Amino acid sequence: MKKVSFAEFGGPDVLQLVDAEEPHAGPGRIRIAVRAAGVNPVDWRIREGQILGAHPITLPAGVGLDAAGVVDEVGEGVDGVAVGDHVFGEGADTYAEFAVLSAWARMPEGLTFEEAAGYPSVMETALRIIGQVGVRSGQTLLVSGASGGVGSAVLQIARERGIAVIGTAGAANQDYLRGLGALATTYGEGWVERVRQLARRATGRVDAALDLAGSGVIRELVELTGDPRTVVSIADLAAPELGVRFSGTAGSVPAALAEAVGLIARGRLHIPVERSYPLAEAAAAHVDSRAGHTRGRRVVIP
Repeated sequence: MKKVSFAEFGGPDVLQLVDAEEPHAGPGRIRIAVRAAGVNPVDWRIREGQILGAHPITLPAGVGLDAAGVVDEVGEGVDGVAVGDHVFGEGADTYAEFAVLSAWARMPEGLTFEEAAGYPSVMETALRIIGQVGVRSGQTLLVSGASGGVGSAVLQIARERGIAVIGTAGAANQDYLRGLGALATTYGEGWVERVRQLARRATGRVDAALDLAGSGVIRELVELTGDPRTVVSIADLAAPELGVRFSGTAGSVPAALAEAVGLIARGRLHIPVERSYPLAEAAAAHVDSRAGHTRGRRVVIP
C-alpha cells in the first residue's frame, strides 16, 4: 500500500510517499480502507519534532491521526461494527491507503468521507479545552484563531451551551465566524480594544480565552480575562511561562465522536473542508496548515 512517512524530523520536505506493508486490526481495533485523512497541526508539529511527550514515535514514522473510510477488518473483541460499514475516527498513520483505528463511530447520514475525516481530533480538542477553561452558560469566551477546525467546533459547541463567543480571525473570515454565531473581529493593531467593545455587547466582560493559533497573544489574553487560569492554549508551547495552561494531552475520543454524531444529526455542527490534497501532496497540506488562515479543515485523499 501507499503511505506517507518521514525518516527524520524537519520541514515538509522530509515527507515521502512510500510503499509499506498493510497494517492489520489487532484486538479491540478495526482497519479501514481510508477514503480521507484529516490534516491537523499536531501532524506537522510531530513531524518537526515539537510534540513528542504525548505522541512518542520511532523513526521512520507514518503521519496522521484522523480518518474516515470503509471497514475491511474487525479485530478480536470488537462488537457493533462490521466489514463494509462507513466510519470515522482516530488511529495512527492515517495518511495511507489502509489504517487501523482505536476509536471510531458510524458516519452520520449525509456526511462525505472528506467532511467526516475532519471531525475526530478537532471535536476531542474543542470539548477538552472548553472544559479545561471552565467557561459556562451566560459567560463570554474569547477564541483567538477561531476560523480553523478547532475554532469552528468551539464556536458551535459554545453556541449550543449558551456561551457567548468573540472570535478573532483574518479579514476574509469575519462573515464565516458570524455565521457560526460569534462576535467577530480581526487581528492587528487595536484588536484588544475591539474585543473589549464586543464584550460590552455580550455579557460585559471576557470570562475566559482560548489560544488556538499560537500567534504570541498570551499576555493580551491574560490581560483581557484578568487571570491566567482562565486562559488555555493549544498552540503556544511557551504559555506556561506566563502561568497559562498548555493543553496537549487528549481526552476521550469516543465521547467526542458521540457528541459530534449527535450535533451533526441535529444540524447543529458543520465544519467545511477548505481543500483536499492527494497523498503525494501531503507536504503542501502541511505547509498550508502551518500558514494558518484556514476556514474549516484540510484533508488528504489516498
